[in-house]
Amino acid sequence: MVAVELGTYTDLFSEYTELRVQENRIMNVTVVNGDVMGNSRSTGSGVSARTFSKGTWGFASNPVIDDENIRKVIGAATRNSQFLAGREKRTGYTLPSSPGRSSEDFSTKKKRFSQKEIIEFMMEIDGRIDEKYSRVVSRTSVLQLLDMEKSLVTSDGSSVYSMIPRTLLYISLSTEHDGEPVQLFNAYGSLGQFEDLFLTPEVLYGRLDEHYEHLIRKAEGVHPDSGMKECILDADLAGILSHEAIGHTTEADIVRGGSVAGDYMDQQVASPLVTLVDFANRALGEICPVPVFMDDEGTVAEDAVLIDNGILKRFMHNKESAAYFDARPTGNARAYKFSDEPIIRMRNTAILPGKSKLEDMIASVDDGYYLMKPSNGQADSTSEFMFGVVQGYEIKKGRLGRAIRDTTISGVAFDMLKTVTAVSDDMKWTNGGMCGKKQPIPVGMGGPAVKCRINIGGK
Repeated sequence: MVAVELGTYTDLFSEYTELRVQENRIMNVTVVNGDVMGNSRSTGSGVSARTFSKGTWGFASNPVIDDENIRKVIGAATRNSQFLAGREKRTGYTLPSSPGRSSEDFSTKKKRFSQKEIIEFMMEIDGRIDEKYSRVVSRTSVLQLLDMEKSLVTSDGSSVYSMIPRTLLYISLSTEHDGEPVQLFNAYGSLGQFEDLFLTPEVLYGRLDEHYEHLIRKAEGVHPDSGMKECILDADLAGILSHEAIGHTTEADIVRGGSVAGDYMDQQVASPLVTLVDFANRALGEICPVPVFMDDEGTVAEDAVLIDNGILKRFMHNKESAAYFDARPTGNARAYKFSDEPIIRMRNTAILPGKSKLEDMIASVDDGYYLMKPSNGQADSTSEFMFGVVQGYEIKKGRLGRAIRDTTISGVAFDMLKTVTAVSDDMKWTNGGMCGKKQPIPVGMGGPAVKCRINIGGK
């Protein structure tokens, strides 16, 4: 990224102002059945400024990072907010301030791989799958690398630098059973650059063996019985439910737009066993998949405890929503590209671990399902949801039984959480997707396994 001392431009700030320089570096490699079908690298960078005047925002950006254009975007953003303030004549209010200084660089200290070496790594993984897993009829591997590098200064005194990388390898394996295709995918990776996570192909071999075993068991599996069932949702499913069906309803801008959570503050919305947190950068002593130390408004990021022992306690805020709700900003304002304005986004959303052992939770179910991995799904501002489930098992008389074929779960999240009767004592994170609220952005989600009652689809 172009090195710029943004602090030298603060004399040009006449309104509340955020000045940000950002560069996203992306690499994608796709291998399908031994052929390299995709190999791309791109960089997107630029400068943006956002100003606030009498209740209105002005924004401007430019892909050229130099002195002339930095000055131009500051001036344009200032004129935009002042013009809108004159036209809209809103009642002005003061934005809350939580300034600080932060510099966080998660770049690898290892020698970087060339693009050729990364492709060779991918081909070695593909070759091993082809050689070892005899029942696989089709295989696809997709590697996605993203480095997000940002510098930010604000008129209220914040100075922020961050370089947050993410490395993800998606592997999809397909087989056939009785002439019917059966597929199972998995995502490997998280925070860090390629060399930190995948120094050699061997680091994946054990997990690929498990992936293949689950695929074969799924191919020989059964469709679940439909209806309201006692189920255990593993961390991946509990995480996406926390993010999509609960997290979005507690983002303060969505609350202002009519989310059901706006009516539930300080009320019981879940079992007392459930505490749900949007973590800023650390959870239980470990760095989170998407660490945010200061957000893209220059606010010091703090954990947002959304549900505390079953009681809804807090929303996620940027500066504007915090002023509206007379609350403290939580550092949830994030932008994906330099040309995006920061909006309220989750960071790392998860239910806190409980005290139960997963094996005891399984043993306590007489007739139900252990649901492990989700596919795509949707939820709305009422917390009603529907998610696909691509991996799971029957539970019969306290023991895991046959694998199940693809199915769905659905319900109203705030109702479902009230049925939780056990929460496991472990914690797992996933960072395999992008949240798509207006603009894509990496998020972390996860937690423990939870035992609950949920509506499951059949054949």
